[in-house]
Amino acid sequence: MIAEIGRWGLCLTEIEQLAERLRTFFERFRSSFRTKTHNKSEFGYHYMSGLLRLETERTMAHIARQTGMAEQNTQHFMSNSPWSGQRLISDLQQALRQHPEFQAGAMLVIDESADQKAGHASAGAGRQYNGRLGKIELSQVGVFAALVTPRVNTWIDGELFFPEHWFSDDYAEPRQKVGFPAGRTFQTKPDLAWKLIQRLRTQGVPFDAVAMDDLYGRNAALRQRLQVAQIEYYGDIPQNTVVYLDQPQISAPLTKRGQPRKTYRIVAHQRFEVRQLLEHPALEWAVLTLRPNARGHLRARFGRCRVWTVHEGTARQEWLLIRQDNKQITYVLSNASPTTSLETMAWRKSHRYFIERSNQDEKGELGWDEFQAIKYLAWEHQLALTILASWFIAETRLDWMNRFERDPALLEQYQIDVLPRLSVRNVRELLRAAMPLPQLSTQEAAALVVQHLTNRTRSRKSRLRKRRASSFET
Repeated sequence: MIAEIGRWGLCLTEIEQLAERLRTFFERFRSSFRTKTHNKSEFGYHYMSGLLRLETERTMAHIARQTGMAEQNTQHFMSNSPWSGQRLISDLQQALRQHPEFQAGAMLVIDESADQKAGHASAGAGRQYNGRLGKIELSQVGVFAALVTPRVNTWIDGELFFPEHWFSDDYAEPRQKVGFPAGRTFQTKPDLAWKLIQRLRTQGVPFDAVAMDDLYGRNAALRQRLQVAQIEYYGDIPQNTVVYLDQPQISAPLTKRGQPRKTYRIVAHQRFEVRQLLEHPALEWAVLTLRPNARGHLRARFGRCRVWTVHEGTARQEWLLIRQDNKQITYVLSNASPTTSLETMAWRKSHRYFIERSNQDEKGELGWDEFQAIKYLAWEHQLALTILASWFIAETRLDWMNRFERDPALLEQYQIDVLPRLSVRNVRELLRAAMPLPQLSTQEAAALVVQHLTNRTRSRKSRLRKRRASSFET
C-alpha cells in the first residue's frame, strides 16, 4: 500500500507533517491579526484550522468548541475586533503575486455568489436574485474574484453587495447595527467588480485577462472601463444583444436652441441580435479541444467575428465569440487584440467555469454557506479567513505537484490519458488525519450541553425583559 501511495505522488512523511505545515504557513500572516492594543493571531489560526478540518456546522460557536477557544471571545474576534480583514487579504495577494504558478497564463474570473438568509438583520440581506436557487429570495450576495491557472483556482478577493434600500433613511438603524462601512455609497455589482479589478491591479496581481458572466459582460460601462485600462476581457452577453457588422453612424439631433439632444440616432446597414449571426458567413468557426474534464475532454465549437457595439453614443469594435456545446450556446464580447488566435480566445473564455468550482469549494469544503453573523465586519473577517484557508490548500497542492511525480505507468494501467489532480477535499481529508479534532469525553460533552442550555435561558430572559419594557412604554 505504501508503494501505491507513492505512485500517486503522495508522500507519507509530508502528510504526517501537515499540522506543522499549517502552523508554518500561518506564521507568514500572523502580523495581519495585530491591532493597536492586542494580538488576535491565535484566534485566527484556530478559526482557520476549524474551517479546514470541520465537516459541517462551521459556525463561530462550533469552531470555537472544536478548536478549544472560548465562544464569546471567538464571537468578539470575528464580529467586533478591529483587526483588518482587508490587510490580511492584501498580504495574501502579495504571496500569490510572488508565486511562480501565477507569473504567466493566469486568468481573473469575476462572479457573484448568493447565500439564503432567514432574516433581514444580516449586513446586505434583502430580497434579491439568488443564482443558486434560480429565483428572488431573501439573500446575502457577494461579488468575488478568483485567480485561475490550468492547475489551481482560488478566491483572492470579494465585496459584499448592499441593495439600494440599505442606503435609505429607513435603514439608518440597521446600518448602525451591522457596522455599515464608513463612506460606503450604493454601488451596483458591476461597480463592485470594477473596484475588485482595480484593487488587484494596484496590488500587482498578475493575470492575462478577465472573464465574467452576462451580468457583468452585458454592462457596457464596465467593458468600457476595462478597455480604457487596457485589460483584456471576455464577458458573456444575452442572446438578444444588438451588434453591428458595419461601423454605425451616430448622430445627435439638435434641439431648437441648437444643443445636441440626449438621445441619439444610430444608422447601420447590418444590425443584428447576436443569436441571428449563428449561420452568418462572417463567422470564423473551428472545433477545439481545450482541456481534460470529468467526461473526457472539453470539446466545443467556437466561432468569432469582428462587430461594432454602441455605448453612450460612441461606437467601438469588439470581438463576438460564440461557443456551442450541443444545444447550449454562449455569446461573448471581448476586446482581445485583432491578432489574437481563436484558440487563445476560446481558452481564456472557458476559464469562467473555474470560479463556479471555487464557489463550490469555498461553500462545500470551507463552510462559506454555513457562516452566520449580523455585522459587516464579521463578513469581511470570514472572507479573509476563507481565502487564507483556500490559499493554504492551493499552495500545498502546487508544492506537492511540483515535488512528487506520479508513476507514468498509471496511465497505461487505467488506460487513460490524464490522471485527476488532488482536490480540495483530498487535502482536507489528509489534514484531518494528521491533525485530528479532539474527541469529547462524556463530562465535556455534558458541560457543552449545559453551556448551550444556559445561553438559551439567558437569551430568553433578555427577550422577555425587553418585551416587558416595551409594554410599559406603550
